[in-house]
Amino acid sequence: MGNPAQHPTLGHWIAGQNDAGSSQRSSPVYNPATGQVSRHVALAGSGEVDAAVHAAKAAFPAWADTPPIRRARVMFRFLELLNTHKDELARCITLEHGKVFTDAQGEVARGIDIVEFACGIPQLLKSDFTDQVSTGMDNWTLRQPLGVVAGITPFNFPAMVPMWMFPLAIAAGNCFILKPSPIDPSASLMLADLLKQAGLPDGVFSVVQGDKEAVDAILHHPDIKAVSFVGSTPIANYIYETGARHGKRVQALGGAKNHMVVMPDADLEQVADALIGAGYGSAGERCMAISVAVLVGDVGDRLVPVLAERARALKVMDGMNLEAEMGPIVHAGAHERITGYIEKGIQEGATLVVDGRDFDSSVTGAGCEGGFWMGGTLFDNVTPEMSIYKEEIFGPVLSCVRVANFAEAVELINRHQYANGVSLFTRDGGVAREFGRRIEVGMVGVNVPIPVPMAWHGFGGWKASLFGDMHAYGEEGVRFYTRQKSIMQRWPDSIAKGAEFVMPTAQ
Repeated sequence: MGNPAQHPTLGHWIAGQNDAGSSQRSSPVYNPATGQVSRHVALAGSGEVDAAVHAAKAAFPAWADTPPIRRARVMFRFLELLNTHKDELARCITLEHGKVFTDAQGEVARGIDIVEFACGIPQLLKSDFTDQVSTGMDNWTLRQPLGVVAGITPFNFPAMVPMWMFPLAIAAGNCFILKPSPIDPSASLMLADLLKQAGLPDGVFSVVQGDKEAVDAILHHPDIKAVSFVGSTPIANYIYETGARHGKRVQALGGAKNHMVVMPDADLEQVADALIGAGYGSAGERCMAISVAVLVGDVGDRLVPVLAERARALKVMDGMNLEAEMGPIVHAGAHERITGYIEKGIQEGATLVVDGRDFDSSVTGAGCEGGFWMGGTLFDNVTPEMSIYKEEIFGPVLSCVRVANFAEAVELINRHQYANGVSLFTRDGGVAREFGRRIEVGMVGVNVPIPVPMAWHGFGGWKASLFGDMHAYGEEGVRFYTRQKSIMQRWPDSIAKGAEFVMPTAQ
């Protein structure tokens, strides 16, 4: 791991400036392509969380009172800075996460979409008004910010997922505390610095680096009113139960096992492109990655050999090489977990068509032989009882399940505990319509392999993939970070004489 003194240590961002913290704990940050420690990151305790909350509480009254149009202007300046520095941010992501540079650029672009949406906050906060709801009386609603809110985000999208949260929360008038993954923490501090340059008042946005100790401090803190989370289902469930028990509003997005149904009439070249990109892109470390191909009828006999050839030909190399199609696994622990799943798939009787463990790391680039490398793995004849089907692997492992017909495919998917995303490839509009109506999954693609909704639609799955009632970003994101207030008003000259002992009614 190396001596911490040999590497710089990233700290927190509290009250508008870098803060080293006082916990004395830290964690190594690796470059996955080389396997070497590049820096360390401080790990917060309750003291750092308290400091961030104190700064946020001090900033909140003035920020909440700032007209929405002026808050939007800060977002517009932040948007301009993001577009100027987007490649720097993408490079930072590649060096700590490992995903290829072009994929990191795409991540930043999708985060920028949410910032653009947040720039419309004056329109998004417009309320309803009813004139003369009763004689001499009017009624209207407001949406007001909650106060101090927090986001706990995963390693796989260190820029995009935080931007699912804080732009809308801040634009709506809240103060936001981000607890990013300690695996790739640098993007969070870059975002904080750009917000400062955009004119965001100190204390409105803070970054508290850390692990479970920081998470628990957030969940137990009485002054944090809401928590957003993206990560695995067991942790999402913990976040939801703990946060709700402490009186917080919680949205917790969990794990996934995304299926792609391939009908016999589908264009197999398009299907192969879609499955290779959606299954192995970002080394499968996406909550919307396709990890199961459901092959209907005889399509498996035609498609699996094509997938095998494409999986073996994947260009797996240092993500900063623009020819790379897949980078390394994010860290050694994840590599070990994925390797264990491959072995379990073999033991449980699946047909191992391509074994990613055989990957030759010497082709990855100079100085990269010690990285956390793995090729794409392809299984055929996978059944619903197998661990590689039931559980989220979060790696470059694609499992093929064969079914007799469309109805069997729908039934298979609807039985799964996860219901994040799903895709169907077909030329038949009637089949596509029936699929969209019958499938019990939150996000559906038709001839679209990764159906991540655009900024104004909102993201979220069903079943064990989402804990809470509101999806991320979009109009539901605005609702999550605000609360409704209803105001009824009349004036003395319209008030009848005498006490009223019954419920007010429209008169």
